[in-house]
Amino acid sequence: MKIVFAGTPAYALPSLEALAKECEVVGVITQPDRPVGRKRTLTPTPVKQYALAHGIPVLDFARLRDHADQVRALGGDIMITCAYGQILTKEILDIFPEGVWNLHASLLPKFRGASPIQSAILAGERYTGVTVMRTEEALDCGDILLVKRCDVGDKTCGELSAELSLLSAEAAIEAVRHISSGDKNTLLQDEGLATYCKKIKKEDARLTFADAEAECRLVNAMSPQPLAYCFAGGVQLNIFKARLAECEGGERGRVLSADRREGIVVSCERGAFCILSAQFAGGKVLSAADLVNGRKIKAGDLLD
Repeated sequence: MKIVFAGTPAYALPSLEALAKECEVVGVITQPDRPVGRKRTLTPTPVKQYALAHGIPVLDFARLRDHADQVRALGGDIMITCAYGQILTKEILDIFPEGVWNLHASLLPKFRGASPIQSAILAGERYTGVTVMRTEEALDCGDILLVKRCDVGDKTCGELSAELSLLSAEAAIEAVRHISSGDKNTLLQDEGLATYCKKIKKEDARLTFADAEAECRLVNAMSPQPLAYCFAGGVQLNIFKARLAECEGGERGRVLSADRREGIVVSCERGAFCILSAQFAGGKVLSAADLVNGRKIKAGDLLD
C-alpha cells in the first residue's frame, strides 16, 4: 500500500518515521517554509526536513486545495495526516481509494479542533489519547477506526505532547495494518458528546488566582508555550511549572512564603499553589531556589 503522509511540526515526525520504516511512503505534504528565529531565516518544517533527507517527494503548497493534480500524481492509495494544519477539500479526500485518516490527539468526540492537548489538561481529564478517524469535510467528525489512551496526570503540555506523539506513531502503524488487511470497521462518533476547542492565544494564559487547582492546570497546559503568566512588580512573570500547596485560600496573588527548597507559595481565592520555575520577561528560566536567593520574589509580594 502506497502512503502519502501530511504533517508539519516535530510532533508528527515519529509517525512519519514509523511509516517510512514499515511502509512505502510515496510523498509528504506539509506547510510552506516559514521565517524562524531573530534573523527570520526561511526554514522548512521538521516533516519536510525529514522527507528531503530520506529522498521522499514533498509538496508544500500554501493552499493544497489548488493543487489536487500534484497530489494525485504522487500515486498514493491512502493518506495519513498528523498535525498538518490545513483543511482538506472533498477533491483532495476523493483522491485516495483507501481513504484519508487523521491521527487526532484526543479521545474523540471530546476536544475536536485546534488545541486538544491543552484542552484536556485544562479540563482536568484523567485520560486522553490518540484517535484514528476517517477524515471528512466537517471538523474532526469522521468515523473512528481505533483509539489509544494514556494518563494525563500532572504532565505539562510539552510532556504530554511528547507522549502522544509516540502514541500517534503506534496508532499510525496499527491503522495501516488494519486497512491493508481489509479491516475498516469503524464506530460513529456520538455527536451528543462532542466538545470543541479553540486555538490557544497568549491572553488565554493569564493567571487570575481564583482557584489553585485551575491555576495549576493552566500552568501545565500552557507550558512550554505560550506560558501562563502574571505580573510581579509590574514585570511579566512566565510560569513554567507549579503544583498545589496545602494551604487555605485568601488574598488573590499574595506570596505566602518563598523558600528555596519548598518553592514560592501563592494564595488564591480558593487554595494556594507553589511556583517551581519561572521566568521574568526577557530573562532566563529560574528555579524557585534562584528566584528566592536573588530576592526577586519574597514573602508578602503581590502577584497580579
